[in-house]
Amino acid sequence: MPATVYIVGFQLIPVVYGLVLSFTDYSPLSRSGPEFVGFENFADVLADPRFLRSLLVTGQYVLLVLPALLILALALAMMVNRPFKGVGIFRSALYVPHIVSLTAVSMIWLWIYSSNGAINGLLETIGLDPQTWLLDENAALPAVAVMRIWKALGSNMVLLLAGLQTIPGDLYEAARMDGAGAWARFRYVTLPGLRPMLVYVVAMDVIYLAQSFAEIFILTRGGPLGSTTVTNYLIYTEAFQYNSMGSASAMAFVLFALIAGVSLVWIRSITRRSA
Repeated sequence: MPATVYIVGFQLIPVVYGLVLSFTDYSPLSRSGPEFVGFENFADVLADPRFLRSLLVTGQYVLLVLPALLILALALAMMVNRPFKGVGIFRSALYVPHIVSLTAVSMIWLWIYSSNGAINGLLETIGLDPQTWLLDENAALPAVAVMRIWKALGSNMVLLLAGLQTIPGDLYEAARMDGAGAWARFRYVTLPGLRPMLVYVVAMDVIYLAQSFAEIFILTRGGPLGSTTVTNYLIYTEAFQYNSMGSASAMAFVLFALIAGVSLVWIRSITRRSA
């Protein structure tokens, strides 16, 4: 019962109320209350160049983070899957960034990217000029992506490590006896065995990355020139700066539909390949 009350009161009711608001023209500053406008908000949102650009930026952000994150996490998982002295401490150290608040991590990286931060200090020691990482239109989004890769690396590594440990060792022994090299064992034993976990990890990463907000809010505020204005940040500005709750709610549900669609397509495509 307590769990049911929590889910209904703090998750289901707000979602339903947001859906209702998406069909209205409503500002918190207005005393008249929400005014029903039907699908007008959705039509305006789908024709809004700001929203379409934010979807493009969000897609770019996901593509910057996801491939590098998966490759690095899988490499680390394979490395710590072997017994060596201090492996437990090494695993714990890699996982620490995941348990730290994203807001706190973003504040740390805001200093790292600052003009007097660690990265520019390192560049100056080797004779290179400091860079304005978060103020450059071409560098800001990749800079945020590097921070997010570092933040999510530990959790992905742990999940993939769990997947690796479910693969029977007998399969590797049989592959060695058949003369399979390291690459053949990875391709024909490791990857098929990891497929269920990879499907889960990729789907969850896409869901979380497509809803990114905290790191954008702290590091760039959507700038420079909108180069880091992901959809969730645009929804925030639409709701709390322009007080257009109906339009912001419509944006949120369009984003939800896109995330759900991409996730379902990914899961079904991988499931059909393995069938």
